[in-house]
Amino acid sequence: MKKLLFVFLALPLVFACSPSVKRVETNLVKDVSGGWNDTDAQMVAQEMITDCLQGGWYNRYLTRKGKEPVVIVGTVTNNTMEHINTGVFVEEIQRALINSAKVDFVASSAERGEIRTERLEQDEFASEETRKAFGKEVGADFMLSGVLNSVVDKSGSKALVFYQVNMKLINIETNQIVWNGQKQIKKYVKRSKVTW
Repeated sequence: MKKLLFVFLALPLVFACSPSVKRVETNLVKDVSGGWNDTDAQMVAQEMITDCLQGGWYNRYLTRKGKEPVVIVGTVTNNTMEHINTGVFVEEIQRALINSAKVDFVASSAERGEIRTERLEQDEFASEETRKAFGKEVGADFMLSGVLNSVVDKSGSKALVFYQVNMKLINIETNQIVWNGQKQIKKYVKRSKVTW
């Protein structure tokens, strides 16, 4: 009897602790924690790439070379106190660049390594008609890299979180910085309890 009573008393606790999950639209803008999120990554990537491609460097390059520049995204460093998957942000940057149709884009060093391995295997196993040759890769003209910083001003249950993303476009041959962009986001976060 005591076991049965214990089970009935424990059941509400078990159900109270189970998570509630609801699917939402992927374009829904909703801040849950007040930290950096997918909306921030998408917004910053789109605005920075728009600004970058409207910079004077782009028209100068088209005029001098008569073709679209070839770009690669380098490292984006997370200097915030949060765990931020910068890979999501880098993918957003790449997507925005490719979809602009204003630049040609080359694969990252990790992706190139995998492709080169495939080419090596084709050398041995693929027919001569379908084999892809070495030495035909397109080199990038510019590398885009950046840093994500934050400042948190908190008191009790309130906090002001300031994010600053700085990106630079660097000419790979000359090391000249041809564009320097910055995007800032500020969030006011109020929690019901002090959890900072």
